[in-house]
Amino acid sequence: MVDAAWLEVKVTVDDEVAEAVSEVLARHVENGIVIQRGVTYNDAEDVGTPFGPCIVSAYLPIDENLETVRQQIQHDLWFLGRISPIPEPVFTPIADEDWMASWKKFYHPIIVGKKFLILPPWIPNEEPDRIPINIDPGMAFGTGTHPTTQLCLALLEDYVFPGQPMIDMGCGSGILSIGALLLGASQALGIDIDEESMVNSRANAELNGVADRLEVSRGVIPEILAGKYGIRQAPVVTANILTPILIDLFEQGMADLIEPGGVILLSGILEEQDARITASFESKGLHLIEKRQINDWVAYACGKSI
Repeated sequence: MVDAAWLEVKVTVDDEVAEAVSEVLARHVENGIVIQRGVTYNDAEDVGTPFGPCIVSAYLPIDENLETVRQQIQHDLWFLGRISPIPEPVFTPIADEDWMASWKKFYHPIIVGKKFLILPPWIPNEEPDRIPINIDPGMAFGTGTHPTTQLCLALLEDYVFPGQPMIDMGCGSGILSIGALLLGASQALGIDIDEESMVNSRANAELNGVADRLEVSRGVIPEILAGKYGIRQAPVVTANILTPILIDLFEQGMADLIEPGGVILLSGILEEQDARITASFESKGLHLIEKRQINDWVAYACGKSI
């Protein structure tokens, strides 16, 4: 047996009895219950549809009370099983571990485009010819592992010029704004509706030494255009969001955020959505400059005429 500090109790059940099993286990543990289940995506706009059985888990400290608690759990589950069939719980010894340190072992530097290197803050930069972006992978969406983020960062390398501002719609972790600022953008405006994303964007900007040039807000397009923030229009606008949201933002006036002669970099788009997003940006007077792709994900650089 491993040198264990915890005994994992795991019960695999159908969805309709998962809550009842959770209540039984919760009577005997102090550190909460974990419920896991599969998620499938029926189409590109599905936020996630649960499927399959639920795995309900709890963790018991291995101490002098363990055997008593274990018997109580088995007893309570047996009675619950008289109402609806429940399989026998599986008990597994778990070694004590510094989980906060252990999960960090799974994160490694990510090379993106011709210039960028995305690094967790605890890993030193061993690629001195690349621009490091330090991003805490425990933060909001946009840690650099997803193709949509990588596509947008690679496009930024070709469209951001030193001394010019940029606007980042749906800034998430702030990675695109930070990347643009590290390329020499004069200032960036990051917009998001999620409070945690705004907090994380500011924290990541601090990590990268660009916090004084990044303004983050829950702003809406009319407020930006009205001059409520430090940037009203920019030669580069980014929007790495799902296609339906991109289309909605174009209807709200997102194309007006682009300076004449400027570009908007769009990502978060599946290849099958090409016709929809193309029709959306063309209806706002924009034209396709280039399209890039990683697997099923595509990104577009779209220009605004002078």
